[in-house]
This record gives sequence, C-alpha cells and structure tokens, in this order.
Amino acid sequence: MHQIVVNNIVIDVVRKDIKNLHLSVYPPSGKVRIATPTKVDDEAVRLFAISKMSWIKKNQAKYINQQRQPERKYVSGESHYYRGQRYLLNVINHTGHPKIAIRNKRFIDLFVKPDYTQEQRENVMTNWYRKNLKEQIPPLIVKWQKEIGIEDVQWEVKKMKTKWGTCNREAKRIWLNLELAKKPEHCLEYIIVHEMVHFLERNHTDKFVAYMDKFMPVWRNYKQELNRFILKHEDWTY
Repeated sequence: MHQIVVNNIVIDVVRKDIKNLHLSVYPPSGKVRIATPTKVDDEAVRLFAISKMSWIKKNQAKYINQQRQPERKYVSGESHYYRGQRYLLNVINHTGHPKIAIRNKRFIDLFVKPDYTQEQRENVMTNWYRKNLKEQIPPLIVKWQKEIGIEDVQWEVKKMKTKWGTCNREAKRIWLNLELAKKPEHCLEYIIVHEMVHFLERNHTDKFVAYMDKFMPVWRNYKQELNRFILKHEDWTY
C-alpha cells in the first residue's frame, strides 16, 4: 500500500488481484482508500479519484460530523450500549463481588465496592461485555459454518482499534472486536459472515461480494447500520 494526494486529500492505494477499482471512505475520520487492479497506474487512479471527488467529500463530511460519545467515567447517569440498546448506568455500592444486572430494560446496575476506581469499574464492565459476547458467538458460528460450508472455525474476542473483525485463513481463525457486544446481534452476525467468507475468498473482490450477496443478501444494510452508531471517544475505523 502507498499513498497519493488528490485535491489535498490523502488517498491510500492498495493494488490487488481484482478487475475493477473500488473506492471507500471510512469512519470516523473520513479516511479514503482505493483498491485497484495491479496493472492500473497511479495516474489512472488519480483521474478516477478526481471523477469521484464530490462523492468523497460528501462522505468525509458525514463521518467528520458524526456524533461521538464523551469519554466514559463509569459513573451513574452515563449512557452505555448493550446489544444495540441504550441504557443508563447506575453505580450501586456493594460489599460483595462486583456484578452487573440489567433492570427494567432501561438501566445497567453496576454493583461495586465504594472505593473502586474508574479503571476498576471499567474493568468490571469490560469483563461483563466480554462474557456476554462470548455467549452470543458460538451458535452463530455453528449456523454459518453450515451455511457457508466450512468446518472447525476457531474464534477469539479481543479489543481492536482498527477493525470490527479479522481472520487468519491458514489457521481458520477469526477475531471479533469486543465493541460488538454493544451492537445489535445482526451486526455481530454480519461481521462473522464477512470474516468467514474470507476463508473462501481472501480479498474484497467481485467474487467476495457475490458470496456475501448469496449468504447474506442484506449485508450492506447491516454494514451501514454498524457504521452509523455513535462512535467511541477514541477514534478508530473499519
């Protein structure tokens, strides 16, 4: 990958074994990327970018102006998300082991000792998100192994700042972003399908898109929905 500059916009250029040029603008910063066939030179890519400049600027403006969450302090009254729903955090003094409970479909009750620091409260929340996400994933893996025709897919959950998911084709393993615990389950399902389809086709080629259309015809809607959610305080992209 290398970069070119067109109308003061930095564009990542990635050459792949594909037939057509593919233009993408990524949240949250409006990063621009063009995937291009290996034989297409930079001047042709530059002309392509110029022809799409109004579209690029429109989408950059959309992402740059997108609402962002304030930095979380894990105190009562904050908004937190779980499976696509917004909840108010309610911190409750508790002398036993820390725990979390959802109440009245409106509140996340966080039971912790009075002297817990912000970092400790965050760790309790993170562990809760991780536990719940790990409970969501296995039935989806089983379902899509059967649908796609792949066996013995391994998976892990981890914090990632640059992607919703990634995979290792050789190890037949996928990694899923812990932040997906906060998104609707169909968004999690979309990322699982996306990564598993990479076992069939390495790059985002026309063949890859055809597989996605076959297995999950509404995947574009899920992708758009995922990128519309209010972003974390930290900036990261997919």
